[in-house]
Amino acid sequence: MRLTCVVNGEPREIDGVWEGESLLYVLRERMQLPGSKNACEQGECGSCSVYLDDVLVCSCLVAAGQVEGRTVTTVEGLAPTEDELHPIQAAFVEAGAVQCGFCTPGLIVATHDLLARNPSPSDAEIREALAGNLCRCTGYEKILDAVRSAAEA
Repeated sequence: MRLTCVVNGEPREIDGVWEGESLLYVLRERMQLPGSKNACEQGECGSCSVYLDDVLVCSCLVAAGQVEGRTVTTVEGLAPTEDELHPIQAAFVEAGAVQCGFCTPGLIVATHDLLARNPSPSDAEIREALAGNLCRCTGYEKILDAVRSAAEA
């Protein structure tokens, strides 16, 4: 099938897509957008989180056929330009919340979603919003610091 959608603000048409393949596969392999990571493929880790029509989803659980005519925003699409970081991305770097980086894109998108809904979240609200994201490298404290810093910015 030919998949027609808007990705990171740009209309896209991708030929040869099987409607059952995952949005994650389409983003990474067909559109060359490697930001969303392929980890669990079961919606358990959050590494592949993206927006689908402004709703946070695990792209590994979304079939490509469900994306037809819709809008997708990835971690790459949050930055104002290719050469500039989004303030949330900058907060993660500055707080040292980026270690191996595998979970970081999903955490950044989930943080973006949280702060769009609640610009001054409590620690409990931050923990709840990020509960679907697993990090295997940290004790999460630097991630919480990054979210707090982004909320203040």
